[in-house]
Amino acid sequence: LGPGFVRVRGESMGGAGMHDGDLLVVDRALEAGDGDLVVAAGEGGLDLKRLHKRNGQARLLPENPCRHPVPFDDDPSLTVWGVVTGVVHRFRRAGSP
Repeated sequence: LGPGFVRVRGESMGGAGMHDGDLLVVDRALEAGDGDLVVAAGEGGLDLKRLHKRNGQARLLPENPCRHPVPFDDDPSLTVWGVVTGVVHRFRRAGSP
């Protein structure tokens, strides 16, 4: 596998500096560790969150206080799809003057 790109949709990770429309560099060959920003795959599609591991439990944490943590271990359909290693921000939206 290796690096690939994913476009951010939404603002759940705004506190980590990743905003709607940003392009993420995602490495699918890396093993995710505690505190890593990960792209998780589930029945609802892909989700960008911070992986939090404590006492044998794992959760996916948003960086937006309006969003709720996702219990990773309670949902067998969730898997870590890749680890975020970089982000490309746009300073200007396409088509804007």
